[in-house]
Amino acid sequence: MSINVKPAILTATDLCVEYGEQTVLDSASLSVHADDRIGLVGRNGAGKSTFLKIISGLLKPDSGSVAMQKDLVISFLPQEFTLDESKTVAENVRSGAARILNLISEYEKADPGSDYKHELSDKIMHYNGWDLERKIEMLISSLHAPEKERIVSTLSGGEKRRVALCRTLISEPDILILDEPTNHLDTGSIEWIENFLSDYHGACLFVTHDRYFLDRIANRIVEISEGQFYSHQGNYTDYLLNKTVRMQIKEVEERKRQNFLRRELEWVMTGPRARRTKSKSRLDRYYEIADAAKYEKELDVDLIIPPAEKAGSTILELTNISLRINDKVIMDDFTLNVTPKRKIGIVGNNGSGKTTFLKMLLNEKQPFKGKLTIGEKIVFNYVDQARLLLNDDDSVLKSISSGSDYINFGKERLPVWTYLRRFLFTDDRINTKVGKLSGGERSRLTLAKILMNGGNFLLLDEPTNDLDLPTLRVLEEAISGFEGNVFVVSHDRYFLNRVCDGIIAFEGGGKVYFSEGDYDYYLEKRNARSAGESKEVKEKKGDTRQRQQKKLTYKEQKEYDALEGEIISAEQDVSELEGIFASPEFYEKYGSQIKEMNDKLESAKLKVLRLYERWEELENKLRDDS
Repeated sequence: MSINVKPAILTATDLCVEYGEQTVLDSASLSVHADDRIGLVGRNGAGKSTFLKIISGLLKPDSGSVAMQKDLVISFLPQEFTLDESKTVAENVRSGAARILNLISEYEKADPGSDYKHELSDKIMHYNGWDLERKIEMLISSLHAPEKERIVSTLSGGEKRRVALCRTLISEPDILILDEPTNHLDTGSIEWIENFLSDYHGACLFVTHDRYFLDRIANRIVEISEGQFYSHQGNYTDYLLNKTVRMQIKEVEERKRQNFLRRELEWVMTGPRARRTKSKSRLDRYYEIADAAKYEKELDVDLIIPPAEKAGSTILELTNISLRINDKVIMDDFTLNVTPKRKIGIVGNNGSGKTTFLKMLLNEKQPFKGKLTIGEKIVFNYVDQARLLLNDDDSVLKSISSGSDYINFGKERLPVWTYLRRFLFTDDRINTKVGKLSGGERSRLTLAKILMNGGNFLLLDEPTNDLDLPTLRVLEEAISGFEGNVFVVSHDRYFLNRVCDGIIAFEGGGKVYFSEGDYDYYLEKRNARSAGESKEVKEKKGDTRQRQQKKLTYKEQKEYDALEGEIISAEQDVSELEGIFASPEFYEKYGSQIKEMNDKLESAKLKVLRLYERWEELENKLRDDS
């Protein structure tokens, strides 16, 4: 991979930040180059948002410095942002283009024909300033933000975030900084941002839990760990491979350190007393290495879901269900029989009715018509996306246990401290007030509080928001291993592909479709359906089948019929291998096989590519002969 040789436009040197006894940044240094697309990763609380605020000028480090190119313009979308509540959507978005508006104002005041006026005109053209109003409308439309005349005070939290994102993007800064830009966005908007950033002329730093976003956009991954920056060229997959090697090296170094200490201690303790005074330099070396910081293996959330009680033969049946929000039809004549152990993703644009659908299952919303049958032994457990279940004044301990030393966990009783440690709450954090927790810690605590309630049918509404990547992987494994049923609303494509074996898609206008398989397979079927080329539709038409047989030879037709299943199987192989690479135990189990495993993954991806190419070849032959 080529190394970035462009000059740095921003350099952070020896940054130190401490919060009480916690060191977030410890003499950390990092440079940003003009064409960088940096994905910033690390556990919640590692210092990602702190670093973004420092280089944005919103926070001063305890020590260290940030130097940047002259006239460098930075635009920052933080997780917690503010908008002018009294103004319209368009006015708030336009306020993000202050630099362009100032240039236009100066241009209008400058002497006609002067060099300065021409210089201003060139700058305005460089930033597409003369086309500002069209850019505002394009951003609002592309990100599905509210209508530009809407007053911000009337908007929901998700709608406000879209407006804030539009405001951040409108200025086209030299460095664009985005803290969780994909939160509360539907997949169409996420894909639009991906395309926007792929063609973006400036540098970009972003924090996200969307691993497809990281893989597609990042050309460099920077991990914050133990107060330091670790830079890896390439995308998220490259980073996982590189980190595995890095962790291996650290473990080898730690084993060498421990072996040295053991040998030296034996030498001191078993030798003559005189040796202890004559070999001071050797003892000094022993104490120097003994006092060095010990490598501590990263811990992962040990996320546990209480075992699901047997649900019986009937799980959930929806028969000709129609559902409305006021006069808007969000589901029309939808039928589905949910069988045991199914993990089904629910997707669709914001406002399409996904959460309302979950509330119908909880009997909080009645269908307009149709029959809803819930098995007698079904116990729902709803993980709510609003995250309103925590009291800021309670300690972490009290919010879980209400003061008791034990919690009921399924049919067992579990010490509350043991349970919380599984969610990475150390002893000092267990007594911390909820109001002082980070966003990620609050999410972990919410999951801990709700999941301990059990149930054999989990309803998860955007469970991935604010979770760090290691915790996301553990959540995926916990859901996959859960013996009950799961409905999960999510825009995280990677998460849906890892967890789901079916997709309920709200496509608007009351149209709701169910697709077997993961999210990528649903997209394939949707695109085929949109193009009028769905294989399912063709197979229902006997004359179409006859035309196919005429266009393809018998051997080709047999191959074509089998390709769909082969593609699904090959993609599952890729997904399983990627899951192995993402596993926290990867370097322990496969540390000596990194090259072989990488070759195996590349071979699996190549097989998928070849199958798709063959499928398209046969599809084109069918179309060409029609």
